[in-house]
Amino acid sequence: MKISIYNTYDEMSKAAAELVAKQLAIKPDSVLCFPSGDSPTGMLKNLVDAANDGRIDLSQCFFVGLDEWVGMDQNDVGSCKYYLHTNFFSKLSIDPERIILFDAKSDDLESECERINNFISEKGGLDVMMVGIGMNGHLGLNEPGTSFDLYAHRSALDPITVQVGQKYFQQETKLTEGITLGLKHLSEAKIPVLIASGAKKATIIAEGLQGSVTTEVPASILQTIPNAIILLDKDAASALEHAS
Repeated sequence: MKISIYNTYDEMSKAAAELVAKQLAIKPDSVLCFPSGDSPTGMLKNLVDAANDGRIDLSQCFFVGLDEWVGMDQNDVGSCKYYLHTNFFSKLSIDPERIILFDAKSDDLESECERINNFISEKGGLDVMMVGIGMNGHLGLNEPGTSFDLYAHRSALDPITVQVGQKYFQQETKLTEGITLGLKHLSEAKIPVLIASGAKKATIIAEGLQGSVTTEVPASILQTIPNAIILLDKDAASALEHAS
């Protein structure tokens, strides 16, 4: 894996957007997966600005959702769909047919997983799969203990995820289950990317990237993915040994 460390959040965000832009220059109809959360917001803003200025063209891309809280959709403030629509899709003119997100209100979540898996497979895999990292080392909603060999699946939420997840909601919200792309998707992505910012993530980033490879720290799978790209600001990288 290649670790790049940036002095500021803004520099990291621009680098992440440039990575996507370079991929679009090679393959305009790329299949892209972006996370929600604090770390990718700046990158998404950079992409929106570049698209609206005519510097990149997102109209031929396909966008696959990373994960979602079960029982929520884009009308729920705090949902992943809400985040992506608010920060990205609503600011662009993208054909809704090119936006493939989990229906986390479906009565048949297993079929939802199959639908997303099949779409990714039919498109030849994800060109860019970008993930953030949770305080417990989760990627997407692949919680501690999740097999590295799973594709999209339902996920019982770890207590740390439930606790930290409250920051996205305006009031205490019951979170019990997620639906998510799997770690197998990440290991098979043409460009697998971790983006993370802030000192609060430093300890778990060091554990994931330099500790033991174990399903108890899902982020440790990145150590087994030779083409993984790690984008960190210096605060997020502050606990890494030999960080530069």
